[in-house]
Amino acid sequence: METNHGKLVSVLACLCAASIVIVCIVSGHYSQSIKLLPAEPGNSAAMSELQAKVTASHEIRAVFSSQPPAIYFNRLRNNTFFRKIKKPRRYQGMEEGLARARASIRKAFSSLNQSSAIDGEDNNKILTGDVYRNPGAFYQSYVEMEKRLKVYVYEEGEVPIMHDGPCKDIYTIEGRFIHEIEHGGGGGKFRTRDPQRAHVYFMPFSVTWMVKYLYKPLSYNLSPLRQFVSDYVSFISTKHPFWNTTQGADHFMLACHDWGPHASRGHPVLYNTSIRVLCNANTSEGFNPQKDVSLPEIHLYGGNLNPKLLSPPPPTTPRPFLAFFAGGLHGPIRPILLNHWMGRDPDLPVFEYLPKEMDYYSLMLQSKYCLCPSGHEVASPRIVEAIYSECVPVILSDHYVLPFSDVLRWEAFSVMVEVSEIPRLKEVLTAVSEEKYKRLKEGVRAVRKHFELNQPAKRFDVFHMILHSVWLRRINLRLG
Repeated sequence: METNHGKLVSVLACLCAASIVIVCIVSGHYSQSIKLLPAEPGNSAAMSELQAKVTASHEIRAVFSSQPPAIYFNRLRNNTFFRKIKKPRRYQGMEEGLARARASIRKAFSSLNQSSAIDGEDNNKILTGDVYRNPGAFYQSYVEMEKRLKVYVYEEGEVPIMHDGPCKDIYTIEGRFIHEIEHGGGGGKFRTRDPQRAHVYFMPFSVTWMVKYLYKPLSYNLSPLRQFVSDYVSFISTKHPFWNTTQGADHFMLACHDWGPHASRGHPVLYNTSIRVLCNANTSEGFNPQKDVSLPEIHLYGGNLNPKLLSPPPPTTPRPFLAFFAGGLHGPIRPILLNHWMGRDPDLPVFEYLPKEMDYYSLMLQSKYCLCPSGHEVASPRIVEAIYSECVPVILSDHYVLPFSDVLRWEAFSVMVEVSEIPRLKEVLTAVSEEKYKRLKEGVRAVRKHFELNQPAKRFDVFHMILHSVWLRRINLRLG
């Protein structure tokens, strides 16, 4: 009897197991075991070994636009682009809200002239002039962002590499953004503690601090940075379901260090699919403006803006110098500039090392144009310094996607000069009429608020402009 009972139990167990297998096959669900390996030896921030099960039941397909690689408000169309994501039911309400946002932006685009001014609540002109591709569409998009956007910040990890970053010197923007989104008053209205309500997910690691704590000086070995990013993405994708739901398409990282793009290569899905907010926005090195965001490089010595730049002189103040540059001999463009112009023309002071008796910012404030050549990488803090100085930036760069060019018309407040035209630099600048120069300078004053760091953050400042750039990529509008 016991033997027959044992056989019956065995048969029932087999039938049960077979049923489970059939259900899994029919539903399309599957699981796989993923092991998170520790980082290389010597990595002080190495994560512990983790064994977990991940269920991957959603698909993502990248469908990239055949349009040129830029997102602009100048030609808004009624279709979305990039990615088609099979969403779980909880996303339906969120996506309906985003659809309403898209409709309102399209309506604003079609009903407002590109040169129209937008009044704020206090009837001040907050967006006006030729510096915007379409001020009406931009303003409506910004308002929709303020009303809807929710950002979830992953809480895993410890300082200094996680939840911290530099808040002074050349990579200021990296730490300031992390601190503002996590602790600041401006970030508070966007941050949500409920990941189910989030439109985007922020991975708060600092590449600058990775370089400081993980990189061995002069080794030129960037594998510890890539390994950290690989381990981190593996960790959050096993602990949380959100990465696997969209394959990271609604996740973003932010890095101002030159090696930010290299660190992002640690995880191929992050590199190819996620939103990368980078100062080093070089299209020849994989920067994709359809999904990535160009981050302005802001150099704050000691963490504060130089007092001379807080209140530039009145617009009628004479500026005796045509153009000015002082900086190290870095990268391929600066040697060309210094070779042709250093010490050659008193109207165009160009230095490698500024003499001690001269002041850098005073010379900017005395110059009509400020030369902004790329160094080792495409971004230059001189662009923002020029804007602060109300000195028209002269962009000397190849393959650089300028910050916030989704909505800003850089040609309305800067001068683009091809590298091949550097020998003719004075001729190019003197050919700009006085009337056009005044318009360029007015444009510089108009866009200054978009490049300012405030504590707490203020509407339309650089923190909000960064978020708006991420927002545009999340709502997936084809704007160009």
